[in-house]
Amino acid sequence: QVQLVESGGGLAQPGGSLRLSCAASGFPFSASAMSWYRQGPGKEPRELVARVSDDGSIRYADSVKGRFTISRDNLKKTVYLQMNSLKFEDTAVYYCSRQGIYWGQGTQVTVSS
Repeated sequence: QVQLVESGGGLAQPGGSLRLSCAASGFPFSASAMSWYRQGPGKEPRELVARVSDDGSIRYADSVKGRFTISRDNLKKTVYLQMNSLKFEDTAVYYCSRQGIYWGQGTQVTVSS
């Protein structure tokens, strides 16, 4: 079955960096668009942060452009989210998703001084 396992969350200071990873299995990863979403405290619904298509095209939310970078490694079946210049408002649970249908369990990112 489809499995998405996120890792790499944690605590960072404003201006700091974190790198999230999502290990995928159970589906043709290289043929799937993969996305990162986030849900901030008390916020609904989940916000699309970044998406990388199977052809490598990339889309970012305006709020993270220039600071976050999504990438994928089809051999490792893993999608990454490099987050730089973190801000307080980046605090959220970050979810990996396949096509907005399948979801990982989420990883907490907290930006605090």
